Amino acid sequence: MKMGKKILYFTMVVLLVVQFFGPEKNTGDLTSIDYFYKETNPPEDVKIILKESCNDCHSDITRYPWYNNITPINYWLNSHIENGKKHFNISNWEGNSVKRKDHKFEELIKMVEEKEMPLNSYTWVHSEAKLSDDQIKSVVNWAKLVRVKYALEPKPE
Repeated sequence: MKMGKKILYFTMVVLLVVQFFGPEKNTGDLTSIDYFYKETNPPEDVKIILKESCNDCHSDITRYPWYNNITPINYWLNSHIENGKKHFNISNWEGNSVKRKDHKFEELIKMVEEKEMPLNSYTWVHSEAKLSDDQIKSVVNWAKLVRVKYALEPKPE
């Protein structure tokens, strides 16, 4: 058998075997976002936006598409989710300082206004997550109100 065919067969076997392995899924408890919603009190339209455009990568609850079952795509998706949660995770909102929460909302406003969030790689396959100008305005206005609330909270001495 020629070397090229051997390499092709070996590659196919490796690709088949790796399909049985994958990263741990981000399937936490839905109640993990309750504290965030209670504290920040988003209006219904913003809750819908958060669910459609943010929660998959910024909470412990991800709705996985069918192609997440394909390795190496599942590792690529997992890296996006882990990176998103590292920067802004609504599932572990409780316990953060007011200063940190305020800073996270400052970043949220900047990223949404500059249309850096949600990522293009996400909206490419989740067209419903792409934010209209009105949705951006709604999210930013809500986030600014949350920042006012945090500014009025007493600071620890």
